[in-house]
Amino acid sequence: MTGRAILVTGVSGFVGPHLARALAAAGARVVGLGVEPEPPRDLPLAGWHVADLGEAPAVTEAVAKVRPAAIVHLAGQSSAGRSFADSAGTFRANAAGTANLLAAVAAGAPAARVLVIGSGEAYGPQPAGTRVGKAEADRIAVVAGEQGLDVVRVRAFSHTGPGQSPVFVVPGWAQQIAAIEAGRAEPVLRVGNLEVTRDLTDVRDVVAAYLALLERGTRGAAYNVCRGEGVTLADVVRRMTVLSRVPVRVETDPARLRPADVPWLVGDPTRIARDTGWHAAIPLDRTLADVLEEWRGR
Repeated sequence: MTGRAILVTGVSGFVGPHLARALAAAGARVVGLGVEPEPPRDLPLAGWHVADLGEAPAVTEAVAKVRPAAIVHLAGQSSAGRSFADSAGTFRANAAGTANLLAAVAAGAPAARVLVIGSGEAYGPQPAGTRVGKAEADRIAVVAGEQGLDVVRVRAFSHTGPGQSPVFVVPGWAQQIAAIEAGRAEPVLRVGNLEVTRDLTDVRDVVAAYLALLERGTRGAAYNVCRGEGVTLADVVRRMTVLSRVPVRVETDPARLRPADVPWLVGDPTRIARDTGWHAAIPLDRTLADVLEEWRGR
């Protein structure tokens, strides 16, 4: 990747900083695209372009200026909980934004490889007005590939790790446990629905998968980025309470329950392992410990 310009949308999100550092370490020139007027601090960016993916002219201009060798399209609404609250905004961010970006690539960088990062939840039931955005983005990417673009579709299953917002379950629980340990909260861990099974991968492994797909993914293919093993959220909570330095009681908080949950969502990583050699390597217990340690330090 030495010297290649890689454009990353959503670089200021959860995965973006991890990806930017990994790309820079591999020798790439990382260029960020986002709505913030200034680039995120402490990231090894070679450039920064301000553009709302919902505004096609701005996106087209940015891509034409950068003319990247590859693009990793991370931007979008990744929180299922937030998608319930703002389905229209989610659709605009995920589907319309992807369409605008791919049109800009066709116009200004038609040879670029584009990783379109979708969600493993595209496989699950999609109640009207909830999680349609990422699934529609995946369909848009299929069409763009059929029209000649070098598109690789990624269906990223649940992932966590340092730097993730406490809106998501693992850092949210870690934040609570750290506060309890510090004596700032009563010893009660408040949770939502624990009777669901997820395929949970460390964000650092996920980033390694994206780099592998940039280099060795098959044009037009769709890849599951996942561990290939299911874990219940009840088991995740149990593991985290074992890591706690003080006794913690677990209670269900009705405010943390979603209108709907896919009960079982586990991926098959066979294709990505076959085509790139990638597999998830970081044990879940290490990931949980790292997230908890991060919140202890805040």
